[in-house]
Amino acid sequence: MALDKQQKKELADAYKTSFRRMGIYQIRNEQNGKILIRSSMDLEGTRNRFDFMKQMNSPMFAEFRADWVNFGSGSFVFEELDVIKPQEEQPGAPDEQKKYKDELDTLQEMWIEKLQPYAEKGYHKRKP
Repeated sequence: MALDKQQKKELADAYKTSFRRMGIYQIRNEQNGKILIRSSMDLEGTRNRFDFMKQMNSPMFAEFRADWVNFGSGSFVFEELDVIKPQEEQPGAPDEQKKYKDELDTLQEMWIEKLQPYAEKGYHKRKP
């Protein structure tokens, strides 16, 4: 089934304004228990990217590159910590995206404060 140009544009526009699960996740090293906490506007896409990086044996983040090499990609797992529910009918609209991004940033800081992923517990550096 071939799509014409207009159908492709409509599908692309629908995708851009569709809601993708947003939230906070951690990547945990099962060998030493260290974690890295991040936020994502697209949790499923981030999980897919993480799985791809594991298959390619190429770490996503420089913070844990040494442990990735030392312990191997199989030692790292992706875990969702928190998910944001949309409050608008079109959460994909650009003005709504900014509000969700701000909410994610705040939520990420709360999780970092709660879990304290520093030194032997994680890959974060304390802010001076």
